[in-house]
Amino acid sequence: MTIRIYTNLLLIVSCIAAGCANISTPSGGKRDITPPKLLFSEPTDSLLNTRVTKLVLRFDEYVTLGDVQKEVTISPILSVPPTVTSLNKHVTVKIADSLLEANTTYRISFGSAIRDMHEGNAMLGYTYLFSTGAYFDSLKLQGTIKDAATGKPDTSSIVVLYNATENDSAVVKKKPRYVSKPDAYGTFRFTGLPGRSFKIYAIRDENGNQTYDGGNEMIAFFDHTISTTDTNAPAITLRLFSEKPDTGQVKSESSATTKKSLRSKEKPPVTALTDTNLVYIVNIDTGNINSRTFGVTDSFKFSFNRNIIVNKDSISLSYDSAGKTTDAPLEVKTDISKPTLVIAKATIKDNTVYTLKINKGFAKDTAGKSNNASVFKFRTMNSDDYGKITLNLPAKYVDKQNAKDVNEADYLLLIKADNDTLSVRKIVDETVILSRMRPATYSFCIIVDKNKNGKWDTGDLFERKQPEMVVPADENIVLKAKWEHSIDFEHPVKQKDKKPRIKGN
Repeated sequence: MTIRIYTNLLLIVSCIAAGCANISTPSGGKRDITPPKLLFSEPTDSLLNTRVTKLVLRFDEYVTLGDVQKEVTISPILSVPPTVTSLNKHVTVKIADSLLEANTTYRISFGSAIRDMHEGNAMLGYTYLFSTGAYFDSLKLQGTIKDAATGKPDTSSIVVLYNATENDSAVVKKKPRYVSKPDAYGTFRFTGLPGRSFKIYAIRDENGNQTYDGGNEMIAFFDHTISTTDTNAPAITLRLFSEKPDTGQVKSESSATTKKSLRSKEKPPVTALTDTNLVYIVNIDTGNINSRTFGVTDSFKFSFNRNIIVNKDSISLSYDSAGKTTDAPLEVKTDISKPTLVIAKATIKDNTVYTLKINKGFAKDTAGKSNNASVFKFRTMNSDDYGKITLNLPAKYVDKQNAKDVNEADYLLLIKADNDTLSVRKIVDETVILSRMRPATYSFCIIVDKNKNGKWDTGDLFERKQPEMVVPADENIVLKAKWEHSIDFEHPVKQKDKKPRIKGN
């Protein structure tokens, strides 16, 4: 009996020990998603007749700072940005007293810079306000930004204000007074402005220095100064454009000053290519000779790695017909606006295998380097591979009597397929029929060709020249093989118009 009791006790102890060995991690509860809470600020917010040179914010938990340079901004902008630091539950902002102006309203916006220590929850949208004068500035400006080349809203630039007394060189030499960013619709807004006049610009600010540096950056300017007190001020539309590369020619800003000398932070010149070979790519698919890949209305495009001179006799196009090789004449030219691009056109047949031969010496660079010989075989598309688009244009873009506001400008229709320019043509009729169009996403723009040179022209900041106006169609068109679309330029595509054209029906 005693032995049996002892055995049972031993089993119980063993089970308890085994159970204790399976220790599970206790649940940690819900994740903290609450951002830091501001308890008070010293000095208090929204003070008048005060020069705040040191601001201390106290929170209910330990905090840290994110990207201060990007997130923390003061308006109007100071020549030396505030110093922002965090310690335990405090954030401290220091401003040099000499930078503060009299009778000026200052707003310090923290964006998403202030976060809790452990989870990184950000306190969003907090702005601290004070004025060195007896009132708060409360006037507003707003407008829209568009990409001048497409006519569509731009959302990736900044809008900047300079005092009206500044000339255009200020936008490349110094920081602006005020900065705003557009929303998802390209609309920008300034609030809390003083009652004065400003010059307004938009900048595609690639390096984040809030000034225009040329190169890859884009610029827009408004033709007039804008007064915040003028209730009849014109609507503000800024059209962002890329300037042509500097040529060293003197601009009207000064008889002895060029754009290059005005830009104190001009990027260093591009160095020569280290690749000693002259190479290129061509828009031909040679992967499968049985696949119909090249459109009969397409052009051959050769993109070289440097500027070249072309020998038109060193290229040929041919096809087989009844066992006999037949040449197809080619028209070859270099793109004037892009010396590294060569375009060749030919009249070609449906569903036919072509051979494009590129002989050595077809192109040479300035150092005398020439291309290697190449042969490309490909098959063209046939009628069943295409779709058709009928585009209805407003009469105002055809009738010149309605063009007086733009100096009797011509109107051009720009057609793009998958963002590649397909053609630019003068508008001569309200209805444009586009046949034999390869499947792609098509977009359309109307160019107001003021100088009547048959193309879109960009602007120039120091010449005070605006880019030519571009009006985009309301909708893009996704075209499939055998499909037809009939659309209005100024109205969305109707679903009932999107019917496939079935061969034989």
